[in-house]
Amino acid sequence: MALSEVHWDEEVPLPRLGPVQAKVTVGLVALLCFINSYDGEFVFDDSEAIINNKDLKPTTPLTNIWSNDFWGSNLSSNSSHKSYRPLTVFTFRLNYMLAGGLHPVGFHVLNISLHAVISALMMDVFALMIGGLAYDERTHILNRAPKTSLLAALFFAAHPVHTESVAGIVGRADLLCALFFQLSFLTYCKAFNKGVDKNGGFSVYWIVVSLTLCAAAMLCKEQGITVLVQNDSIASCLKKFCSNMLRTGLPMRLTLIALGGFFMLYTRWRIMGTGPPAFTEVDNPASFAENMFLRVVNYNYYYALNGWLLLCPWWLCFDWSMGCVPLIKSSTDWRVVWPLLLWCVLIGLVGQALCSADSQQRRTLSLALVLLVVPFLPACNIFFRVGFVIAERVLYLPSTGYCLVLACALAHCCHRWVKYKKLLCVSMFALMVTFVARCALRSHQWRSEQSLFTSALTVCPLNAKVKKIKDPFFPISLRISYRLHPTYVHAMNNLGNILKERNELIEAEQLLSKAVSIQPDFAAAWMNLGIVQNSLSKFEQAERSYWNAIHFRKKYPDCYYNLGRLYADQQRHVDALNAWRNATVLKPDHSLAWNNMVILLDNIGNLGQAELIGREALRLLPNDHTIMFSLANVLGKQEKYKESEGFFLNALQINPNAAGCHGNLAVLYHRWGKLELAQKHYELSLRLDPKAPGTRDNYNMLRRKLDQRKRHAP
Repeated sequence: MALSEVHWDEEVPLPRLGPVQAKVTVGLVALLCFINSYDGEFVFDDSEAIINNKDLKPTTPLTNIWSNDFWGSNLSSNSSHKSYRPLTVFTFRLNYMLAGGLHPVGFHVLNISLHAVISALMMDVFALMIGGLAYDERTHILNRAPKTSLLAALFFAAHPVHTESVAGIVGRADLLCALFFQLSFLTYCKAFNKGVDKNGGFSVYWIVVSLTLCAAAMLCKEQGITVLVQNDSIASCLKKFCSNMLRTGLPMRLTLIALGGFFMLYTRWRIMGTGPPAFTEVDNPASFAENMFLRVVNYNYYYALNGWLLLCPWWLCFDWSMGCVPLIKSSTDWRVVWPLLLWCVLIGLVGQALCSADSQQRRTLSLALVLLVVPFLPACNIFFRVGFVIAERVLYLPSTGYCLVLACALAHCCHRWVKYKKLLCVSMFALMVTFVARCALRSHQWRSEQSLFTSALTVCPLNAKVKKIKDPFFPISLRISYRLHPTYVHAMNNLGNILKERNELIEAEQLLSKAVSIQPDFAAAWMNLGIVQNSLSKFEQAERSYWNAIHFRKKYPDCYYNLGRLYADQQRHVDALNAWRNATVLKPDHSLAWNNMVILLDNIGNLGQAELIGREALRLLPNDHTIMFSLANVLGKQEKYKESEGFFLNALQINPNAAGCHGNLAVLYHRWGKLELAQKHYELSLRLDPKAPGTRDNYNMLRRKLDQRKRHAP
């Protein structure tokens, strides 16, 4: 057995644990930090990525995940964000299938479990990077790892900046990407195990497996491609194979990596449609700055803020756009100090990595910096514009490098300043306790949208996005947002919706018209504009708006539903039925569209077709009491009293306080001749709704009939 020890590693104030014990410890810490988010709701981006994503449903062909983006939109669409993560969407679909629907507990449990597994695997990653490991040449198994790797893994397991990735279901992409990143990394290292390949210093087979796992990481999230850089730099960690590898395997190894990386990037570029996604100024204001100097300064300011989130993860927010981070517009702005400080720290670390007398320290620090910087590159606006200012999720992988730097720094401090070792030990313990407490608090805030948005107000009080619609000040904040960002179409759309609900239709129409003029492919704004125009009796304009929405979003069931309502108002019955049928084809559980078809066919006297549609709807939605009610009315008019009664009673079992259902059931019994039952349900209906139209008259008619029966009784 060969053993390479790092002398400063012994000073880390942690017990020397076996690999299984260490991984179990790290995994338990990870669970402790985030377990209280297991029963949280779907929040924020989960609505679009999961609740409204048709690719999760079993009725949608599985092949769709390979042609749609992360949010369920076709990649060729102008509105697509081009985020191609089919493996992540596949796991969402598995959650949906195993739970029998959109039950958030299963989604959260898998996220928490993934983080625990990733944190445990970080032990092996950090051990290889540090290089101080006990390695059994016969079994090729690590049987003892540096204590520094345990400390770094504990920091990673408990870092609060990971809360968004773990407690937010959308963060599954970062978790899966990190998992395959680790596996690709570890597999690449396995390719250089002694004796694996005697004809070149490494195993081509394991290199290919590593490239395949890299592709899997990339299919979970785009930054997975960065593992190729990390893999190549880690080779120097395997000290005992380094000389042989450099002598005989370097050209072939670099060729395999280059070809694999080029193929993955080219394929990804073709899938994306050979064009980057289109973002607005509100998404990333710095990238729209005309002055190149200010653009660079603001980018570096963003980097400094990301660094601060790693260093002090206390001010965390789910959304950092819309004024959360005001632009630096002058070189005299005091905030330019932060980018300068960031670069001073990075230059100091690089200098330490290059000039340290300790070769082990040089190697470890160099690899930690690579792991810190390289996975962050896709989010740094250098290669392409990104759609955010700061996103805590993108720090999940880069934080591994930070945690290793922090652990190594503590190990060296303990080694150099022995007399302060107790103080350092207490500081380390206090930091871990703080991290765990902050994770527990932050993951609790992610359990519901209300608590999440409320917590964000303390960090970004001027950001209208963090206001809940139920907040009475939400319209005011939206108006402020609109004035501050007059081209922010989402604020216009949201404010237009609120004005529509308040019946302030003229202003709503103006706002929504401006939104679609700024962003012509904004399908939701087109649909909302159509609803407002329909309310203003501008039927031709409303129809054009609806069709524009459908043009930009081919699969838009809600828009077809509203188009059907427009046609119904105009007595265009066939067009209305066709629109509602399209809505149900695109969304088979669209209850309102099904119900409207039954009601319309009932109203025009086509009772046979209404019955067929109602029965078809109930096969898909067996517990929908509104469809039961409508079908029961149709059956009653056809004098199918017994069957009609059954549907009425089933509807009342689901919704016992429906006054209209009691009233119509009473009418059925009245026609059927069951007058006592009719009287009972008339009275129940009037008790629930004394002003129910027609019910009082029908009840009085029944009372007269009952009185006549009593008078003529022998």
